[in-house]
Amino acid sequence: MRKLYFALITLSFTAFLSCNDGDVIDIELDFENEFSALTCGTSDLVFYKTKNSPSESLSVVIKSLTLDQIFDFKGKDTTITKLNNVFNYRTYNNDDISGSDLFCNAVPPSNITIINDYESTNTNAVITVTLVEDDNDGIPAALEDINGDGNLDNDDTDGDGIPNYLDADDDGDNVLTKDEDLNGDGDFTNDDTDGDGIPNYLDDDDDGDGVKTRDEENNSQDQNPTNDITNSDIGPDYLNKDVANVIPATAYRAHTIGKTYIVTLQLTDINLDILSQDFLDFGQLTNSKTISTRTVTPAFN
Repeated sequence: MRKLYFALITLSFTAFLSCNDGDVIDIELDFENEFSALTCGTSDLVFYKTKNSPSESLSVVIKSLTLDQIFDFKGKDTTITKLNNVFNYRTYNNDDISGSDLFCNAVPPSNITIINDYESTNTNAVITVTLVEDDNDGIPAALEDINGDGNLDNDDTDGDGIPNYLDADDDGDNVLTKDEDLNGDGDFTNDDTDGDGIPNYLDDDDDGDGVKTRDEENNSQDQNPTNDITNSDIGPDYLNKDVANVIPATAYRAHTIGKTYIVTLQLTDINLDILSQDFLDFGQLTNSKTISTRTVTPAFN
């Protein structure tokens, strides 16, 4: 299981400009690292962030791009470069600002008053998307490197074509890995029902009775040995060495793999009336579409 931790980073820069009358304009942009996204019309993507006290926003319009297109790539990462985009820094005479009305309409809603609207029309954007997948089985991905060579993709205990760190059932016994921590202590390595030195989550015959766990079913085969119980005092038959009912498995269970897209945005060539910025790390996208799953049912062997 791979966990991602996101640090809260503050983005801040200040510009000082001397006016003709000798006054100094002090502009400080202080925003959190996360940004949001919305689609205006059919093909204009707006990345934005807002804040209150004072009420301000930063936004950039990316033409001819949608969120779905950002996530549509093969492999583990991709980079999209878009040139000559419109970037805006706005200030508002409102205590609370939010919503798409701020960015998708040429005229803001009547309850919103824009004090200043500074625009840069030739800002370049680099969008980086990284895909992180995980089986969410309770075992950190780093501990699923069984051979210890630093390559997670070549560890496949059950030989089903899915590496352990993406495999919801590492040993292919049709008992999900997350359900093989029998004592519930979070340590999957100390559950070894038959005492053969192989923890249950990597053992295809958990009770050591000579019958594979996936075949220890009663009456019918439903790819779930946990619900076949002859002696309720002991538990499921696949953990009872004195029971060896056999109905051969014919399929693996479906595997659900979690997908997390990490989307970051970097901007260059921001030129506003009040400041110029060569580079701006806009932060990381927060959006429901960054989290999804895919389902795989491996070929039975």
